[in-house]
Parts: sequence; structure tokens; C-alpha cells
Amino acid sequence: MDKLSFLGNADLNAIEELYQQYTKDPNAVESTWRHFFEGFDFSRKQYGETEITNKEFNVINLIHAYRQRGHLFTKTNPVRQRRQYRPTLNLENFGLEQSDLTTVFQSGTLIGIGPSKLEDIIAHLNETYRDNVGVEYKYIRHPEVLDWLEKRMESTRNQPKFSSDRKKHIYKHLVQAVGFEKYLHKKFIGQKSFSLEGAEALIPALDSIIENGAEKGIKEFIIGMSHRGRLNVLSNILKKPYSNIFREFLGKSYEKGISLGDVKYHLGYGNTVTTDQGKDVRLNLAPNPSHLEAVGGVVEGIARSKIDQKYNGNYNEVAPILIHGDAAIAAQGVVYEIIQMSQLAGYKTGGTIHLVINNQVGFTTNYLDGRSSTYSTDVAKVTRSPVFHVNGDDVEALVNTINLAMEFRQKWHADIFIDILSYRKYGHNEGDEPRFTQPKLYNIIAKHPDIRQIYEQQLVEEKIAAKNELTQIKNEFNKKLDNAFEEAREKESLDIKLFLEEDWKGYPYPDEKSIKEQIDTSFEKKQFLKLAEKLTSLPEKLKFFKKAIKIVNDRKEMVENDRLDWAMGELMAYATLLKENYRVRISGQDSVRGTFAHRHAVFMDVNGEKHYTPHRKMTSNPEDFQIYNSLLSEYGVMGFEYGYALASPDTLTIWEAQFGDFSNVAQVIIDQFISSGEEKWGLKNGLTLLLPHGYEGQGPEHSSARLERFLSMAASNNMQIVNPTTPANYFHLLRRQMHRKFRLPLVVFTPKSLLRHSECVSSVDEMTTGSFQEVIDDDHNDPQKVSRVVFCSGKIYYDLLARKKELDVDDIALVRIEQLHPFPEKEVQKIIEKYPNTLLWLWVQEEPENMGAWKYVRDQIADIPLQVVARLRSGSPATGLAAIHKTEQEEIINKVFKPCTCELNNKYCGLQCVTGKAREEIKKQRDYILELRKHNVL
Repeated sequence: MDKLSFLGNADLNAIEELYQQYTKDPNAVESTWRHFFEGFDFSRKQYGETEITNKEFNVINLIHAYRQRGHLFTKTNPVRQRRQYRPTLNLENFGLEQSDLTTVFQSGTLIGIGPSKLEDIIAHLNETYRDNVGVEYKYIRHPEVLDWLEKRMESTRNQPKFSSDRKKHIYKHLVQAVGFEKYLHKKFIGQKSFSLEGAEALIPALDSIIENGAEKGIKEFIIGMSHRGRLNVLSNILKKPYSNIFREFLGKSYEKGISLGDVKYHLGYGNTVTTDQGKDVRLNLAPNPSHLEAVGGVVEGIARSKIDQKYNGNYNEVAPILIHGDAAIAAQGVVYEIIQMSQLAGYKTGGTIHLVINNQVGFTTNYLDGRSSTYSTDVAKVTRSPVFHVNGDDVEALVNTINLAMEFRQKWHADIFIDILSYRKYGHNEGDEPRFTQPKLYNIIAKHPDIRQIYEQQLVEEKIAAKNELTQIKNEFNKKLDNAFEEAREKESLDIKLFLEEDWKGYPYPDEKSIKEQIDTSFEKKQFLKLAEKLTSLPEKLKFFKKAIKIVNDRKEMVENDRLDWAMGELMAYATLLKENYRVRISGQDSVRGTFAHRHAVFMDVNGEKHYTPHRKMTSNPEDFQIYNSLLSEYGVMGFEYGYALASPDTLTIWEAQFGDFSNVAQVIIDQFISSGEEKWGLKNGLTLLLPHGYEGQGPEHSSARLERFLSMAASNNMQIVNPTTPANYFHLLRRQMHRKFRLPLVVFTPKSLLRHSECVSSVDEMTTGSFQEVIDDDHNDPQKVSRVVFCSGKIYYDLLARKKELDVDDIALVRIEQLHPFPEKEVQKIIEKYPNTLLWLWVQEEPENMGAWKYVRDQIADIPLQVVARLRSGSPATGLAAIHKTEQEEIINKVFKPCTCELNNKYCGLQCVTGKAREEIKKQRDYILELRKHNVL
């Protein structure tokens, strides 16, 4: 055990143990305790075992109580009375009396003031832990971190000491923050802006983070926040021109890059600003939808991407800042996911500074109804991150705390939270009436002076500045806003600056021509085989599990037999891309091995101490290949990988679902970023989603990746939705994703049973030549003889193929549509023209008729009488019983191949006579279940 690990408890037994260590070796204890024990021993020698020396321990416990519970008794709330907590920090609770106040105690040494009177010790503790700053930190388990924090706080008593110039600098930022909000209310009456009023101290706080961070080596900040105060941050921190923001209130159209756009308080922005010390710092504020905490993972992903690739893994040069609302940080589950990611190898970003704009009300909900925890920030204790609670009306205390937070982050590379206790001047938006739900609170707020007025009075009283000097600063700022407003009125169209534009130079938006262009993704065969040899070799110096050796040997045999399976196609795609100097990053639940034990991209030795990653031997920089097993999170991790891809167009960034339908837990990222990010915000992104999909009789939760949901969001070439059926086509697909001149999100419906299907194999030549095939025709027919064409996608093809071979059918063509969006219209039209004698056109799918791709495909192929073969319409994706699954699957296959038996005596009359007993049996079973439910049996 660490020799100081029990200091957090500070009970008598722990102190006694510490004292015994000191008596044996004074250097064995931390210096503060050493000085205390030196004074303690001196006191004992001078006065003997008296009541005075015995009370030293009571004073020590009092000090500990202030450090541990002082935050409960602070002056941090500017508009409410604090709740009363028990027990208090009164003397009698610690075996001390009023008469002890003038007694000198050695314990003063522990807080850095030396032997002192008890009243002075208490005064020092009150200023440090019970004034306008409260702090929670004693749950931290690392003694060196505890000691660092205590020395930083107690040496300054958490009381700022700023020069006159620094105070005027703070005031100017308050003038900007308060003045900007008042100007919006004056010029745009009744329009929503989601004002920062009540929490304007955020602006000088952010300014101080940037100034202080730049001095400590930060070159780039990645910022995420929701709408509250966003316009203020954009204008006064990122220096977005005021005229641009005003034009967003007045404008009527967009100039370029964005087709539909978004409301002004969701937009992102990037800019390089110069600090007062002349250092250039890059600031990026990520766009965010109304889903308050959705951007958190995206920000962390952007930061990690830049740390990995732009700053050579140096956490000291990039810092994420997340600005939360109190209601959101307390209630949104994705916050917990992101915090749990913060120290994991694949996702850490060197510590995030979390700022909470604590309005003490969420939408219209009182904070007492918004959480069960004491504080909105209690989620911080998951990672034992320190939390500072600061009175939002004390701007100097906040700036001082911010500086400490920046220093903490740079030294310990851990998260830190600052809870800015403030208020919201208006309702949720400027048109709300907050008195409907918060009458008492808003009566107080109506009479409460704004922070600019409070600080202005303070500066005048301290004789830092005269009243007229401060008035002039305000007037000059208002004049600046007037000029910007007039400039905004001169132009009606909006020129939205694209987020991370500097990272995407050379990558155009795709147009109709480029997106349909066939890309050569071939790879030189000799080089391919060399890479395959590396992939199928293990180092002799390490001892591996027998099954791992068999996997590698099986892969080697595949190459020799020229029958490469799905996993080999995928792994070889990564290998060839690495050889071409692209980067590859994959993360997801069990992605290293693969959910279905097919990938095995990393091999552990038998002792589990060392691992071997073949792909890292294929590139000069091993870090170009990254694969991580993620925590059991979808929302947070998918957001992270979207952010990573957002800042790294040269990386094939992949998020893999354990099962495809698990992606629905991250639906916010899919809806708000992946499918619509380009049209709303002009974002470019090449994130690839791998979603295992296929009906195998394993129940509703492991069958469908909800293809229909993705297709319902597919329009204007916003993403690629693909369901490939061969290892070679998958190989070319992954390579195409990087070889294109542009980037688009790619959604791949990957197989499960096909991973080991004997027919689902490809040759080396199929991989090393050609390109991705959006449509794969059936080449084993005479087109003139074909009378029934079956369009399908994915795994169902192999079930149909098996029956076709079994019946030796030569008049049915099985056509695979490998890419569903953008839909390959020309290729499908060629197929239609190729089979002139077709009597029946079918779309066949495993999914129920109201799911899958049927409705989408029907709308794309409108010039032929296309009919569907599918499962019965259903509210659930699949059955939980293998027997019913088998019956349903048989019905689908039989419908395609069963000849006509009706009185028309026409072999290809259609489906009118192929209802069959199977469908009747399935309906009978479902009716029975519904009857049981009606009588509450189920």
C-alpha cells in the first residue's frame, strides 16, 4: 500500500500510524506532516501530555471535515438560499470549544500557515472552502493529486489576486458578454437566441482558459456546447464577426456549402485567435443539434484524432472543453458513457475541462425534480474527478478557479469539472414566461443586478477604474455592434464558414458524376501475396494458444487454395490500405476478435501479457493501425468515432456494432450527424458503420440492423448504404471508401452466417483486380430463357442460390443489388433490358414486408411491375422460435421457385396461387398468441 494512501480518511488511527512512520524515519512521510509532527513533538516536550496536545487531533479532524464537507456550506448560490446539511462544521461537533479559539495549534502547519490560533485556522479554512468556491475532491485515491490540490487551494485560500490591468481585462469581457445579449434583445425582439444572461461569467472564464492554456502549451481547443449562450461564445470567444451573427437573424438564403442549413444557435465555427501574449491558438466549436449532450463524444473524437495525427500523441497540445447545462449533465446518459471513456486507451484525450452553466432549472423543471443526486455534477465522481462549485456572480473567483483547472488538466491529464452556479434570466427561450413554473425564483431574478453591474461597482469601490472610464468602454462596444448591424443589413445571403475546413482541403463535396464514377481498387497481386504472408505468420519468440495458431494456419491455407473468406477479405483490405499510407482505426464491442470470432486482428500470447498485431508490421508507423475493444457503449462511442473521422479524412475510421440493431442506441448520432450533418452544417465525414445483419433464427434482437431506417433517411447522396455478398466485393468497398476523392458516411450491413459459409469465398484475382460492383448479375443463365428475375440483397441470395442449384433451374436469374443508396439506376436498367422475356419481377427479402429495403427499392424501380416476397408484416423484426423462423424462410424460398398450380395453368402466373399452407400456419400461431394476450395469459 502507498505510504500516504490513508490520508484521505484522516481518522485518529490513521494519524497514529502515520506518526509511527515518522518516528522511525521522518523522511518517510510527506513534508507537511513532517513539519506538523516536529511541532507536535516540541509541544509535548515543552508541556507534556496536556489537553492542548490531545486537542491537536480534534483540530486535524476539523481540517479534514472542511476539506471533505466544506462545499456543503458555501456562498456559491447567487439567487437561492442553500439547503441545510447536517452535521455542521461547528466546533462542538469536533470536541472543541469557544475557549480554544485563541489557543495555538501545530495543526496550522497542515494548511500551510504554521502553528496558529484556532480562530486563524478556521478563518483560513472558511476562506478556502466555504466562501464563493466549494470543492469536492477528497474521494480522489491518488495521494499526490490530493496533496497538489490542497497546496494550490490552501496556499491562496481560493482567493484571487489580480492586477488592475487583469481586472480591467475581465471587465471588458463582461461588457462584451452582457452587451451582446442586451443588443440582441433590442434589435431582434421576440426572436430566439437562447441567451447567456445570468451566466455571462462564462465568457471571461473561457477567455482565461485560452490565455492560460496557451501559456501551458495548448495549441488547439475543441469545444462542445448546446444552444444556451452559444451565440455569445461564437462572437466573443471564437471571434465570429458580429455582422455574420446578425445576418443569421436577417438572412434569406445560403451562399455555398450548406443546402438546408440549421438554426443559428446550432452552427459550428473554427478560428485561430491570438492571445494577449501573442500566441496563436486554434479554436473549434463543433456544431450540435438540440440533443443537448450529443456533441460530447464527437468533441472527444475530434480531439483524439488531432492528438494522434497532428500533434504526435502529445496530450499537452490539444484540450477538449465541454460546456453542459445542469439539467442535461445530470440526466443525459451519454454524459456517463463519455466520462467512462475518458481514461481508456482507445479514447482518452488527456483530460477534458467540463464547465456547467448551472441555471438551476431545466426547461421548466425545478432542480429538485431534475435529479436525485446532491449536485448536477455528481457523475464526475465516477472517475474521481475534482469538482469546483463557483458563485457565478463572482467573476474573479471563477477565473481563478479556471486557471487552476487548466493547470490541473495539463499536469494530471484527467477530467475536471467547474459548476458555475448562476441563473437563467428568461425562460427556456426569450418568448417563455418562467413565472408559470418558477414564480418565487423569478421574482428574485427580476430584482437581481447583472454581473457587469456587480463587477463595475466592485472596480469603482476598489478604485481600479472611474465610473466614466467604464461607461466609455460600454459605449465603444455598443458602437461596434451598431456598425456590425448596419453591415449585416447590406447583404441578405449567408456565407456559413464550414467547420474544420482547414482539415478538408482537397476533398470536394461529391456530385452526381463523381459519386457514380467507378473507382479502380485493384492491387498488385505479388504485393498482395506478400502482405498475406505477413498476415498469416506469427513470431516464433512468442507462445500462442493452439486455436490461435490454427486460425492463422487456416488463413494461410485459404490463400494457398485461392478461397479467401470474409475475414480475410476485410483484413487484406486493411493491409493494402496501410501499404498505400492510409490509416485504419476500428472500434466497437469485441471488435479485436470480432463478435463472431472471425476477425482476430490481435493475438495474445498464452500468458496474456503480450500481444501481436500483424497489421502493425505492414507500415512504417505502427500507430497507423488502431483497433480497440470499446466499453459497452454505442451512443458515446459512435459519436467519438464520428468525431475522429470528422478530423481525419485520411483514416478509414470504423465503428462496429456487436449486433446491427444495437446501433439504435446511438440513433441520435445517426439521425443528427451521420445522415444530416452535410446538409445542415456542411460537414464532410467518411465514418464507416459495420452492422451485422441477417435472419438466422436467433430472435428479434439479433436479426435486423433496421435497414429500412437508414433507407428512410437516405437522400441526395448523403450516405452509402451497402449490403455486400462476397469477400472480394467487401474488399473493394473498403478500399473504395479511401480511394475516392471525397468522403461520405458508409453503412455496411455485414453478414453473420456468411462469415463461414462455404459459398461465400473469393479468389485472389477477384480481389486484386477490378472494383466494387454495385450490382452483381446472374451469369449462369441464357438471358433469352429467363422468365423470372429475382432482385435481392445480402444473405438471402445464398439461400436462393442453394435452391436454384438443388432444382437445377435455368430460367430464374438471381440479381444482387449490393449498393442500395445511392441507388445504381443505370446498372439496374441494364439488367431489366438484358432479360426481355421476363414475366415476373420479384424483390425478395428476409425482413417483414413493412421493413427491409422493399419500399425503397419499389420506388427506385418504378417502370416494371415489381412484386415483393417477404415475411408477414410485423411490429417485431423476427420471431424468437427457430421452428417458426424456418417455416417463414421456407415460405420465402418456395414462393420464388414454386410453379403455378391454379386453373390458369400458367407456369409463371405470379404469386396469386402461391399462398400455401405455410402462411396459414404462421397466421394461426400469431392469432393464438394474440388471443392469449387478450386474456392476460401472456
